[in-house]
Amino acid sequence: MFELVGIRHRYGAVTAVDVPEWRAAAGDVWLLAGQSGSGKSTVLHILAGLTRPTVGSVIVGGTDLAALAESERDRWRGRNVGLVPQRLHLVGALGVRDNLRLAQTLAGLAVDDARITALLEAVGVNDLARRFPSQLSQGQAQRVAIARAVVNRPALVLADEPTANLDDAHAAQALELLRGQAIEVGATLVVASHDARVKSLLPNSFVLPASEGGHR
Repeated sequence: MFELVGIRHRYGAVTAVDVPEWRAAAGDVWLLAGQSGSGKSTVLHILAGLTRPTVGSVIVGGTDLAALAESERDRWRGRNVGLVPQRLHLVGALGVRDNLRLAQTLAGLAVDDARITALLEAVGVNDLARRFPSQLSQGQAQRVAIARAVVNRPALVLADEPTANLDDAHAAQALELLRGQAIEVGATLVVASHDARVKSLLPNSFVLPASEGGHR
């Protein structure tokens, strides 16, 4: 489903990420592990086409991301990648349902309200569809962010520290929700985390060494 080969990303003279080789198949579930500052977020951004590595090859779903212009990469990302950032970045001026509608519109897709309703029901927040992000608890907002990430049926779902600040029960619940939704759309799932609890819940691990510059 994706392959990273010879990836290095530098900030000035500092190498923040060094990934000689990493390949994942369609439907795989991976933990991207490493200490805080090892570059996990940067690797997710590289996979999502948000960051171009300094050197190396990034192929996702058969697409060479280096061959895409910025506008093409944005369109590709909207249709092929679902991202759950650590800071959820829900649009505060829009209600829950409209946050998912916006994700479809930005990807150049027709708004599918039936799909949105089914997803909000699946993650247990359909009764909150008219609420604004400021009216949600952290757990509710996280569920909305997961629904938004998979609304366009992406081939790749990326989640950045989804268990941060959660107790054991809610951490396990968040991971099961992510896995369930990734399975529902047939996506490969990569969870970036340094949370020791996550390792026992995900089948595959790719561990980053500590970076020179301490980037996330």
